[in-house]
Amino acid sequence: MGCYHSVGGEGRRKTERPRMPEDLLTLTDAGLYCSRGDFHVDPWRRVSRAVVTHAHADHARPGCGRYLCAAPGMLVLRSRVGGGSPIDSVRYGETRSFNGVEVSLHPAGHVLGSAQVRVSHGGVTWVVTGDYKLEADPTCQAFEPVACDVFVTESTFGLPVYRWRPPAAVAAEIDAWWRENRDAGRTSVLLAYSLGKAQRLAASVDPSIGPIIGHGSVMKMVDAYRASGVRLPAIERVPPRTRRMGDGRALVIAPPNVAASRWLGLFGETSVAMASGWMTLRGVRRRRGFDRGFVVSDHADFPGLLAAVEGSGAKRVLVTHGFTDAFARLLRDRGLDAAELATRFTGEAVPEAAAEGDDPEADAADADAADADAADADAADADRADADPGADAAVGGVAAGADVPLEEPA
Repeated sequence: MGCYHSVGGEGRRKTERPRMPEDLLTLTDAGLYCSRGDFHVDPWRRVSRAVVTHAHADHARPGCGRYLCAAPGMLVLRSRVGGGSPIDSVRYGETRSFNGVEVSLHPAGHVLGSAQVRVSHGGVTWVVTGDYKLEADPTCQAFEPVACDVFVTESTFGLPVYRWRPPAAVAAEIDAWWRENRDAGRTSVLLAYSLGKAQRLAASVDPSIGPIIGHGSVMKMVDAYRASGVRLPAIERVPPRTRRMGDGRALVIAPPNVAASRWLGLFGETSVAMASGWMTLRGVRRRRGFDRGFVVSDHADFPGLLAAVEGSGAKRVLVTHGFTDAFARLLRDRGLDAAELATRFTGEAVPEAAAEGDDPEADAADADAADADAADADAADADRADADPGADAAVGGVAAGADVPLEEPA
């Protein structure tokens, strides 16, 4: 933070702080801005030049003068922002210069074309992660650590309770649920974000069990993925004005906002499941009335967030969207210069409220112990949930009676 010194004549003293170098990126009304390079990263208002981490709506706003994205995600971004503005694309690792500021994009593992933005000037390097995950995903390039001085990270699932199981194990659970429903003549409806998670799930399940059907919003992104070279299984569309579809064997992949709509009536008897990181919390599953919940997220879990911070080598960390206060506090306890950075990014439907009397920071402060014995922590969480139906929600920092918005950013 620098030293303070006293100046002034006898009998008059004032404390003056030395001038610090201006940050390479600053927060403005439109979002993160690099004044020297004259560009924004993931702006939430229309700007002249936007460097975009990925095409989810809370990071890619339509109407900007010009966009820069990673080449694998260009068609996906075009499908989201429309055809009115030029989109420049670069290969992962390729450098562009804006008024002497070097910018390069590096794989984030979130969805197709997702990227960490590396910004470097005057010997100082910042990395803005956008959303990311460290798990393997057959539909996008895996996350790669990028060395930097300042690391701007999300924290959607920044509490120790959020720990993902191996993707293959979860896919096997989904296959078993689908197979059971098929044998009973029920259509399996799997709710997932239209961009990213829907395609990942389609690529992960066993298509020999039955046909896969995609909601219209899912199919729009399926088309963009296929045009970008991503291999996906056969996925059927729902024809216009269809009154009935399927014979109880299909897996239907649709966005969460259809859960209470008449659209599901097209498929007769159904079993509805939600794929989300928030399905870690049993209370959320019960309150939403899903038949099943599968813990699948395109965001890093708690150990993944810590691994990404460590892999960056950064001594300064700015934490955005999610459990920002708790995660920043934990990083400070570990000796890093960490602080919250207020943004308008939403991540994976951040819970609207914290439980009355709940203390998610206590969970974060105890992260070292949770890391050392994750199995015991998971068992204790299950015991609490069995003893108290609302307890698992409190562990996650979500109100026991609160409604968790699971819909994706439009």
